Amino acid sequence: MTTPENVETDFGWTLFAVVRRYRHLTDELLADLPGGPRGYQVLMASQQAGPRSQLALAQYLGLDRTVMTYLLDDLESAGLVARRPDPADRRVRRVELTEEGLAVLADARHRLRGMEATLLAPLTPRQGETLRTLLHQLATHDDSADSADEAERRDEPVAAPRGGRRRS
Repeated sequence: MTTPENVETDFGWTLFAVVRRYRHLTDELLADLPGGPRGYQVLMASQQAGPRSQLALAQYLGLDRTVMTYLLDDLESAGLVARRPDPADRRVRRVELTEEGLAVLADARHRLRGMEATLLAPLTPRQGETLRTLLHQLATHDDSADSADEAERRDEPVAAPRGGRRRS
C-alpha cells in the first residue's frame, strides 16, 4: 500500500486504515445477517452480558434508540432475538438471544475468524495474538476511573455515583 510520507507512524491514520479494511471485509461477510455488522454486535453483546434492556443495549453499543428499535425488529423477525418483559419492570423489554440466534452467532464468529486470519496474514501468529490482546485491553479499559484520578490530581470535585455525595 502506498501512503503519504510519514503517515505510517501516525496512530490515527494507521488505526483508521485497519478499521476501514476490517469494516469492508465484515460488511461483505455479514451481509446475510439482519443489520450486518451492527446485527452481529447486538448478538455478541446480548450473549456476553446476558439479557438487558433495549435502551441499555443501545447505550452500550453507542447506537441511537430508534436505530436499535429497527435493528431489533429485523433480528426478531429473523428469529434471532426475543424481546421479553423485564420481571422487575414490565414496561422494559429485555433482549434475549434465541437458540437460532446462538447458532447464527456461532456461525458468524467462525466466518469472522477466517476473515481475521486474512486481515492479520502480514503478522506472525504471535504478533496477531499480541495485537488481539492489546486491542482487547484498550476496548475494555474503563475511562471513568482515569477521569476520576485525573480530576483528583488537579484537585477538582468528582461526581459521586447516583445517590452518593460529591467529594472535593
